[in-house]
Amino acid sequence: MAKSRRPSAGGDDETTRRQVLGAASPAAFRAHRPGAPGPNRAFVIGKRLRIVVRRTHKRACPPSGPPPIPNPIAIGTSSLRLTPPLAALAVGAFGIGTTEFVIMGLLPDVARDLDVSIPSAGLIVTGYAAGVVVGAPVLAILTARFPRKGALIALMAMFVFGNLLCAFAPSYGLLMAARVLTAFSHAAFFGIGAVAAADLAPQNQRAQAMSLMFAGLTVANVLGVPGGTALGQALGWRASFACVALIGAIALSGIAVFVPRDARPPKGNVLREFAVLGDRRVLIGMAMSAASAASFFAVFTYIAPILETVTGFTPPAVTWLLVIYGIGLTFGNVIGGRLADWNALRTIGGLFIAVMAVLAAFTLTSHDAILTGVTMFAWGVVAFALVSPLQMRVMDMARGAPNLVSTLNQGAFNIGCASGAWFGGIPLRFGAAYDSLPWVGVAIAALGLALTLISLALDRRHAEAAAVAC
Repeated sequence: MAKSRRPSAGGDDETTRRQVLGAASPAAFRAHRPGAPGPNRAFVIGKRLRIVVRRTHKRACPPSGPPPIPNPIAIGTSSLRLTPPLAALAVGAFGIGTTEFVIMGLLPDVARDLDVSIPSAGLIVTGYAAGVVVGAPVLAILTARFPRKGALIALMAMFVFGNLLCAFAPSYGLLMAARVLTAFSHAAFFGIGAVAAADLAPQNQRAQAMSLMFAGLTVANVLGVPGGTALGQALGWRASFACVALIGAIALSGIAVFVPRDARPPKGNVLREFAVLGDRRVLIGMAMSAASAASFFAVFTYIAPILETVTGFTPPAVTWLLVIYGIGLTFGNVIGGRLADWNALRTIGGLFIAVMAVLAAFTLTSHDAILTGVTMFAWGVVAFALVSPLQMRVMDMARGAPNLVSTLNQGAFNIGCASGAWFGGIPLRFGAAYDSLPWVGVAIAALGLALTLISLALDRRHAEAAAVAC
């Protein structure tokens, strides 16, 4: 008959011995059987428990001091491919970028067809910008409880409907209303689309994924706006909006087919997500986005008179200069995505310095045709390289409400667009020369750099507080 095993005096001592000594190594388990010679078992168990405590503490509390900075060269060696979901988002960005700016080249045609003055037709541009700013928080709240894919489909459907209304609008008032409706989808699509694009990529390539989506916006400036203007001048301005509606329908189909479903957000009070705005780093990140756009539009709004009156280009030549500038935007978009995956905040600081240098140089190079072309390309690179790092910064600082903050950040960009054009016009109203206008952009970029330095200080303070709490 089999001999029954007696339980040890200490309870399940054999199990404890297996877990502690066996976890170290099988040899340690065999060497410290009950009765075997060797070190005191209580000493070995205590030593092993101290090691476990130390490892747990390291996992719970990050090391003090600034985190190690990865090598940007190593990160840059792996490129993210343009997958079908990212391509669908990029097509949507292309359509939105085209419809936003194509109206500027068609204002005389619109004014003539609807029997209004050109200044009145120009208010359509202002109405669109106002719609983006107002629509950002409204759509952020309305779509907060939607799955991202469903929200993107709904927003693109609104975009298609709004452009169709523009194409068939019989009056100036209905055209204005259609443009505002279309603008409502602008900030929310870019905000939610940026989060969705980042989730489609590995952790170390999230900013690259966002830059691939924003590539649709840069291509719109290079091809979409000139092509839409030429189409409108040949077939009528309504044809341009009908074509943009078709592009939106293609994007909608691509999102429906290729973008994967995501889990429905947890139920809760949507307004509580606005609590993330209590973090100063989130608000400063949005202010940096506004400063970036304001620095850009303070000069770009008046780029045509600068190139014509200072450099001496003819209007057809200005068009080609803008194409060169658009190519620079495309390169900058790719570069900014890669650098943001390295370190978003340090990238922002370096790019603000680069913007200041390029715009300061433009006050001198604008008097030479060849140097102006080079400067325009460089300005396009550094200006649009800021977009992905700024978007990544606010998303990282508000992980509890990325859709909300990402959408609001798009509104901040558009506030910068409107305020930049206004700031750029101030010195002109006092008689300043066009070649001195880039200094306004330099001053605003310096403000963005100051905000970046404040963010770096706040990050260090938060890291030190976390280390003390551990």
